[in-house]
Amino acid sequence: MQILDGRKAAQAIKDQLKLDAAQLGVEGKKLPHLVAILIGNNGASETYVSAKVKACEEVGFKSTLIRFEQTVSEIRLLEQIRDMNNDPDVDGILVQLPLPDHISEDMVIDTIDPDKDVDGFHAANIGKMIQGLPAFIPATPYGIMLLLEHYKIATKAKHAVVIGRSNIVGRPISILLSSNSYPGNCTVTICHSQTKNIGEICLQGDIIIAALGRAEFVTADMVKEGAIVVDVGITRVADATKKSGFKIKGDVQFETVAPKSSWITPVPGGVGPMTIAALLKNTFHACKTKN
Repeated sequence: MQILDGRKAAQAIKDQLKLDAAQLGVEGKKLPHLVAILIGNNGASETYVSAKVKACEEVGFKSTLIRFEQTVSEIRLLEQIRDMNNDPDVDGILVQLPLPDHISEDMVIDTIDPDKDVDGFHAANIGKMIQGLPAFIPATPYGIMLLLEHYKIATKAKHAVVIGRSNIVGRPISILLSSNSYPGNCTVTICHSQTKNIGEICLQGDIIIAALGRAEFVTADMVKEGAIVVDVGITRVADATKKSGFKIKGDVQFETVAPKSSWITPVPGGVGPMTIAALLKNTFHACKTKN
């Protein structure tokens, strides 16, 4: 068993982006600028946004954090997004999810300029991705692909089982893994809440992508010897022994699955850092196309 270390792979990407950003500065060109919009005081969202802002500083990007109260109106939020769309200094816009119930997630995503949609959620980018055209790929699936590439994981002709069908992870990663490129050329099966005999299907997987958001759903009896396991899940589970009052669990029962795996991602320290690295790569690309 070997670890797919997202922290190490992400650091390698950030080190290169730092050099690339420095080169832009030497050439007198604008530096990448990412704007993050945070609504309310959700603890997990605060942590994620803070990590993204810190990563921008680390690689020499400009970042702006815009905060709104939980009660902000949808109209006001959309106005802010349109202002950022029209600001030539802004290269990437992300609105941290989840949103309050009174704000339409679809409306927010649709309002972001596709050329600044560094989270890769806009329908225009998803459509281009499906067609194999240049596009901003959703950050988490893109991060997974970058992780597989960093560790030179063989994917051609492999059977990949994706657990979860969300528009943020499950569906995009299934498309990317089936694409005629590297990493890719997999035969892909998508499992979800209505899938029968999910354990038997997972046992057929050479590669398992667990992205359903249920702590320790994937157990050792669902994984064949030598499988490559990518755990996208991140669930806070109450734990009175921890100072924070909780511990982080993935979708995979790491202790029992790891011994059967050839490669496996830890939680935390696996897909999470790669998501941020992918976001930074998208932001750099958004900037470079205008420079």
